[in-house]
Amino acid sequence: MSSKTVGVIGAGAWGTGLAQALARGGHKVVMWAMEQDVVDGINNKHENTRFLPEYILSDNITASLDIKEVATNKEFLILASPSLFLASTVKKILDVPSIADGSTCIGVLTKGFVPSDSGPKLILETLESVLPRVYKKSLVYIAGPSHAEEVAMGKLTGLIAASENPKNAIRFRELLNVKGLMVYSSLDVIGVQICAAAKNVVAVAFGILDAVSETSDDFGDNAKSLLFAAGLNEIQTLGFAMGATHAETFASLSGVGDLDVTCRSQYGRNRRFGQDIVKTNLLDKFNDLDDLISRINEVGYLPEGAVACKYVHEITEHHGIKLTICNSLYRLLNKEFSLDDILKGLIPN
Repeated sequence: MSSKTVGVIGAGAWGTGLAQALARGGHKVVMWAMEQDVVDGINNKHENTRFLPEYILSDNITASLDIKEVATNKEFLILASPSLFLASTVKKILDVPSIADGSTCIGVLTKGFVPSDSGPKLILETLESVLPRVYKKSLVYIAGPSHAEEVAMGKLTGLIAASENPKNAIRFRELLNVKGLMVYSSLDVIGVQICAAAKNVVAVAFGILDAVSETSDDFGDNAKSLLFAAGLNEIQTLGFAMGATHAETFASLSGVGDLDVTCRSQYGRNRRFGQDIVKTNLLDKFNDLDDLISRINEVGYLPEGAVACKYVHEITEHHGIKLTICNSLYRLLNKEFSLDDILKGLIPN
């Protein structure tokens, strides 16, 4: 495939890791970041020391503080901003000609849910309400077991490109056909989005059990596998309640694959968050889940599962579905249950 021009909106770890993979494949990538030090580091030292330190980036990657410059005249644009700021960020580029006329193909990396007056919304649903109508059912959602560190290093990684527009999914598959990446298409955009968001909730619970099992006579590897399997079932239940269309989504890279790496990898922030709840009593400094979310920067890293847990709870209440793991974690983070209460409830008589 010939070299393409690619803009990446958001210079966090995942956006930077994928930008590095694309640049390694010969594409010209321009990244937008809000932070001057991130832009200077990428342009002058070829390193994103704030969000993906210790990785030397390709000369094919540059960065800018000007979001419109990054979005203008790009064949492909990849959105990687945090979910809470995604809509407001995208509104800044609506008057860019190649966005206004729909000539730029847009892919999305952002995971999670977006709050609204009518309840939590999925990422693509939110974007379609903001972007020009030409993008309706044409966005491509990119997900899978893909820690940024390994993607940046070029280690083999599988991804799903999900879109209701098969041609656009194929276009992104071709763009991402670079060393280290294997990309597959999916039409189940809802199911893939649910997997990407809800797996972080299960991973927090997995981290808690992982830490507890180090000193417990009651919990070990068998219990962690039990939690993993039950968590996957809950993700599938949530997915179908929200409109997922393909059962195989949950048995594929976007489902079991992404859940596995998020729960078990050394790079997993959500697993680490769960471990810290046990090992450092991290929740003691927060009054409830809303307080935790409002002060989440005090954690020192971003556990997306804590935020997603609140929205999953709201969705289960709305749909009247029972998700034992997700709802138990919600009550723990919201200070309604103690960890001892939850663990005792798991031990058979």
